[in-house]
Amino acid sequence: MTTPGMHAIDPAGPPQQVEWKLRMAAAQRGIWTGTELRRLLAERAGLKLSAASVSALFTKQPSQVKLSTLAALCAALDCTPGDLLTLREPAASPARSPRTAPEPAPGPSPPRQPVPRHRSLPPL
Repeated sequence: MTTPGMHAIDPAGPPQQVEWKLRMAAAQRGIWTGTELRRLLAERAGLKLSAASVSALFTKQPSQVKLSTLAALCAALDCTPGDLLTLREPAASPARSPRTAPEPAPGPSPPRQPVPRHRSLPPL
């Protein structure tokens, strides 16, 4: 079961890609530099990051983000995680239709067991 706004991830489907939108979310709030963001993180969220770390978050797509850092960014920018990242599905290749699980390869058949034969009993 998924909660509203959440989507189940189909393990058989193509992997989803995450789009990092920190720079856009910051710009929508009038934050244009890493220096301004770093100051807000310290003031509003109590998170002190190095200038290099803030610059990397601001200019590059991170491969991972700690939940505590994500929460601090949301507090500093007064936003939600959905404002900072979105999931998008990659374009489906023409050779494979989306969300189709591959057929399992047939395995060897189990060995056949002999059927027991009952002897008829002599009359009493």
